[in-house]
Amino acid sequence: MATIPARQNASMLPLFAAVLAGFAAGALILVTLGERAIAVGFVSMGLVAAGAAFALRRRSAAVAQDAPATDWAVAHALAQASDDALAVTDRAGRLICANNRYEALFAGFPTPPGLPVSESAVAALGDAGRAAWRDGEGRCDGVQVFGASVSARVRRVGEDTLVWRFIGVQALDLAAQVQALIAGHTGDRMGAAGIMTVLVSPEGRIRSANRVFRLRAMGNAESLIEGRDFARFLVTDSLGLVHFEREGIEGTPLRVLQIPFLDGEDAPMLVALLDEEADTVPTPAIGASATAHVRSLISLLPAGMALVDRDGRFVHMNDAFVRGARINAAAPPLYPIDLVVREDKGALADAVRRFATGSPQSAEMTVRFVDAPEEPVAITIAGARGLGEAAVLISLKDSGEESKLKRQVAQATKMQAVGQLAGGVAHDFNNILTAIIGHCDLMLMRHSPGDSDYDDIQQIRANSNRAASLTRQLLAFSRQQTLRPQVLQLPDVISEVSNLLRRLLGETVTLEVHHGRNLGPVRADPGQLEQVVVNLAVNARDAMLAANPSGGGVLTIETMSVPASEVRAMDEDVLPVGDYTALRISDTGTGIPPEVLPKIFEPFFTTKEVGKGTGLGLSTVYGIIKQSGGFIFAESEPGKGAAFTIYLPVHAAAEETTAAKGPLPVKEKPADLWGTGTVLIVEDEDMVRAIAERALSRQGYTVLTAENGEAALELLEAAERPDLLVSDVVMPVMDGPSMARKVRARYPDLPILFMSGYAEEQLRKSIDLENVSFLPKPFSVQQLAEAVRDVLNAE
Repeated sequence: MATIPARQNASMLPLFAAVLAGFAAGALILVTLGERAIAVGFVSMGLVAAGAAFALRRRSAAVAQDAPATDWAVAHALAQASDDALAVTDRAGRLICANNRYEALFAGFPTPPGLPVSESAVAALGDAGRAAWRDGEGRCDGVQVFGASVSARVRRVGEDTLVWRFIGVQALDLAAQVQALIAGHTGDRMGAAGIMTVLVSPEGRIRSANRVFRLRAMGNAESLIEGRDFARFLVTDSLGLVHFEREGIEGTPLRVLQIPFLDGEDAPMLVALLDEEADTVPTPAIGASATAHVRSLISLLPAGMALVDRDGRFVHMNDAFVRGARINAAAPPLYPIDLVVREDKGALADAVRRFATGSPQSAEMTVRFVDAPEEPVAITIAGARGLGEAAVLISLKDSGEESKLKRQVAQATKMQAVGQLAGGVAHDFNNILTAIIGHCDLMLMRHSPGDSDYDDIQQIRANSNRAASLTRQLLAFSRQQTLRPQVLQLPDVISEVSNLLRRLLGETVTLEVHHGRNLGPVRADPGQLEQVVVNLAVNARDAMLAANPSGGGVLTIETMSVPASEVRAMDEDVLPVGDYTALRISDTGTGIPPEVLPKIFEPFFTTKEVGKGTGLGLSTVYGIIKQSGGFIFAESEPGKGAAFTIYLPVHAAAEETTAAKGPLPVKEKPADLWGTGTVLIVEDEDMVRAIAERALSRQGYTVLTAENGEAALELLEAAERPDLLVSDVVMPVMDGPSMARKVRARYPDLPILFMSGYAEEQLRKSIDLENVSFLPKPFSVQQLAEAVRDVLNAE
């Protein structure tokens, strides 16, 4: 028991000093001056001072006796009687006293909160102490001390002390005692009686084992076994009997007994293993023939079924159950709870125990297997009678195509909802980016290269363009981007992007391109199709370099013709029968894991480390292909790379269309963008409206502005006819198309330029008017001036 002793001061030096000083002064005056009266006076003063000092001393001693010191012996006795570890600290944070359990728990007398625990636990204890000083009480749960969870309670006593109480120490003491007993002579005596004992941690690791278990499990009684996985030393045979893995299934069967000597999920488990007696080992020949017939019948059924005995162990399972539960036939599980995730173990164990005791009903429940935790599986549990040692029947509910269809509908609904969200987010970002890019353009007009601010403005503009590219990816995923489809040949697209690919792939990755014959033309946006090829190629490069950083790999791009007869033979539900031109991109990487393959096209899903992937690459590819009327499929075998095949429908009227239209004319940009005329700008976003007004005013136009459709109509009532109407599409109160129709009723030939952060295809029905142009956001000052000039020059 650590305590602080009381201080005592019984010195009489002040009293003697006063008397001595009086006599010394009197003697000095008598010798030097010869005045006897003055000398007597100084001696008297010394005596008076001595008497006063003595009285003051007596009074202080009386006061000290009235204030008795704290009896820490009583506190020590009370603390020693507690099962918890106790400590007391003062206002200065010093340790005043602590009991023996505290010393044993922390290997000494450290002062809380500075205990030998983790940094987070020290911080939590410090918070609990401050809460106790402030509120009178504080607490901190889950403090890990030498592998055990301890709870701390802090209470303020009086005004100057804190009492620290650590609860759960007795479990730590008991676990340590059991661990020492197993490893010592007690474990040897149990081994001599044929009992193998093991102390297993909550994680399934061995904390201690007696010598006979070490000998049977590892072949050497002195082998180091602490920290090893307990389950690794055991195997089960087809009858569900447990054997040592080292002895094989021909070895002596074992009976496994679990002894939960401590409460709580985080408490260690004591396991005892006994050799089964020969006459208690079940064999297929023992029991009525009906049991064997039932097992044979269960084995033939297509539904997954398993029999469980009264102890909760598997007795028999058919092949369908093994496949449905994803069981490793070489090492089958011992208990049903071994198949499911930790969160479902308790409910499944309770259900098996309930039906094993005689419940005649059946029940359905949903569990998640360890090998597929994201796919819930419905099972049926029922009591079994007349089947020998079997007491419970567990069957997998096979919903087949119904479950598959439900998952597909749920996935499609989720993707559609995320797509709508992505489109709305992209629209709002486009408005913000329009203002940022526009302000950058206006500032660049006032600065020339070499100015101190020129490079900073260029950097802001470059990052804004990167953000605009990200919004285009969101729109591509949600199939709401603006496409410019053309009739083209896939080899031409691959040829255009090949040089870029070789630079992106690097020297360690080889690019191989193979084109098929009789390829039909397709109708798609060449720029977006190039983005598809680049995204797939970059993903393949990263996969190959991750598998082999020095050797790289081979990226193969193939084009091929897929006639309707081949599509019909494929019998693919998703791909309609028709003629297609296919594009296949494959690599020699490690492939895509089966559990990841169904999720690769989901937005924001990535297997790359944090900070190295947005999860939009493949979802963007998916959105572009689907918006182009095509289909994309991914296939992969672990260790053999991955392949993506894109099917684009052949454009039947391509030859006539291209012959009639001929090559697209190339527009030549004029030397300047100056113009004249009146332009009415209708935009509900203040920042975008301000940028558009300043940009067109600088080009020589007279600009009128309105914040919504109704304000624009009121302005036109008082103003003259404008030369051009520039309007946002989506606005509150009255949207752009509704306002434009009212304006056209008054000015039928007025040209209109719509601008929007949404895609043109998404707004096509609402802006279906004659003599209408479209400018997607975000746009620069120059792009806005060019669009206005082109519309006015077309008149």
